[in-house]
Amino acid sequence: MTRTYRWILLTALLAVAAVAVCPAWAAEKINLLIIDGQNGHDWKATTPAIKQMLLKTGRFNVDVATSPDKKAAKEAWGTFRPDFSKYGVVLTNYCGQPWPDEVKKTFEKYMTDGGGLVAYHFAVAAFREWDAYNRMIGMGWKDNKFGEGICLDDDGKIVRRPKGEGPGKGHGPSHVFDIQVRDADHPIMKGLPAKWTHANDELYHGQRGPAKDMHILATAYSAKEYKGTGMHEPMAWTVPFGKGRVFVTLLGHHVEQTTHPGSATLIWRGAEWAATGKATLPVSPDLKGK
Repeated sequence: MTRTYRWILLTALLAVAAVAVCPAWAAEKINLLIIDGQNGHDWKATTPAIKQMLLKTGRFNVDVATSPDKKAAKEAWGTFRPDFSKYGVVLTNYCGQPWPDEVKKTFEKYMTDGGGLVAYHFAVAAFREWDAYNRMIGMGWKDNKFGEGICLDDDGKIVRRPKGEGPGKGHGPSHVFDIQVRDADHPIMKGLPAKWTHANDELYHGQRGPAKDMHILATAYSAKEYKGTGMHEPMAWTVPFGKGRVFVTLLGHHVEQTTHPGSATLIWRGAEWAATGKATLPVSPDLKGK
């Protein structure tokens, strides 16, 4: 065997070994679009934090589309035309004025055709009048007259809240609370602790919507001592929309809560799953179970 041939063979074997060791997705990143620009929360701080967090995983390319602000002239909305077709998943950090009809129709088609959506924290309060969006997210920050709600009892059984009955959207004072996994076999949740302590955050309760086709992944107990409901409220769930996949996480609020190991893990794994149907990214090593 000549020295040249041995070198070629060695190079080929090293290349095969590299492929075997590296994750299958290392060669191709997911294009992700964050949409912000209006929100009752500090999107100017949380969007950069989310972007940096996603980039650090090495799994995503991240762009940001910022809408006109509330004081902008109507003409400004004419240039807000995100090209959803370029992205495997869209993460919305938006809650404000309705998008132009053209944008809404384009996004509906994107999702119907197999796109991915992550609705982060207060994005569930957006677009009360947009029926398709409300079906995408399943439930959101709406009053009890808007639609049905879902929570879990102490036995882990789903309890449906009829439209017009029981609590609507709300939260008590921010506090530290536990997150409990409800489907440990789901790709997003696989490998996470069965229960972990989240940061000092808003524990949303009484979310309302069509509440159809929702798959609950994690809950938190809404204690009455914190002006809660006394029920286990959904904190993370998925919803199918056409061929598309939607992941919703209510955790977040400020940067500290958003980048907490549990919340961060849900965001990056939820985004990967919404884009591909799989979650290969690891659980944050800083996330400790109870």
